[in-house]
Amino acid sequence: MPGSAQFRNQVTAFLNFCRLEKGLAVNSIDAYSADLSRFIQFFDVPEAPSDTDALRHYLDHLYQSGLGSRSVARHLTTLRNFYGFLLRENQIDRDPTEHLRPARPWQKIPNFLNLEEIDRLIQAPGESRPTRLRDSAMLQLLYAAGLRVSELCRVGMGDLNQSLGFVKTTGKGNKQRLVPVGTEAIRAVELYLEKGRPALLKGRASKYLFITARGGPMTRQCFWKLLTDYGKEAGIFRGLSPHVIRHSFATHLLEGGADLRSVQVMLGHADISTTQIYTHVMRSRLRDTVQKHHPRA
Repeated sequence: MPGSAQFRNQVTAFLNFCRLEKGLAVNSIDAYSADLSRFIQFFDVPEAPSDTDALRHYLDHLYQSGLGSRSVARHLTTLRNFYGFLLRENQIDRDPTEHLRPARPWQKIPNFLNLEEIDRLIQAPGESRPTRLRDSAMLQLLYAAGLRVSELCRVGMGDLNQSLGFVKTTGKGNKQRLVPVGTEAIRAVELYLEKGRPALLKGRASKYLFITARGGPMTRQCFWKLLTDYGKEAGIFRGLSPHVIRHSFATHLLEGGADLRSVQVMLGHADISTTQIYTHVMRSRLRDTVQKHHPRA
């Protein structure tokens, strides 16, 4: 292990404490040893640094070197245990990790389709066969209401109010919500109900709105495959999934001026922090507004 003799002795004493007194597993000891070896290599000092800013700089270095948020958080846990040991042994006067917090991990902005791609996808099924009428109605409703694929497949015959223009759905935790549905989706569903669904059922009964050629309810897996196939027909090949359509629904609402709280309700998010991943749209719209209207933009 590199570093000065005193710094190495501090680390060795900590590892021995973990092994002999705390009885930690070999894997845990090895992880502590690897983390602290990297820590020693970074600081060319005679003993463990006691400055919080220096430790914060070290965490920044870990991020810049390519480590993920979880790995950096694990390093910070190692340092907290190490400095807690030094404090108990009276080798330092205060714990420099006390007020250290790992940087909040970046949230990945969800993939979404632009309006032209959505139009191409929705037009892909056409109206040539009963199954394609069904698929067109499902795509229209998925995008119009931002449903989860499981919610879409479970829509019952009495859940869509065509005259008032809303769909009742049951989301996570068995929580029901009402989501507005636009006229285009309503028309697509009505055409499917008139010419597609009766041809698929062939006199059989089903409580579900969207059914397969065998009369059973549409499954998540089956719809996922249908969506992928229609994506290829529309020239959309990159990671298309039902959730991408849901992301597109939320993104386009915000681009059109909807407030975040309304989008939260329509998506069925229990906490608005889940919906805040879409604030990249609001930031983008704000930036465009400044560039268009600010005299010195």
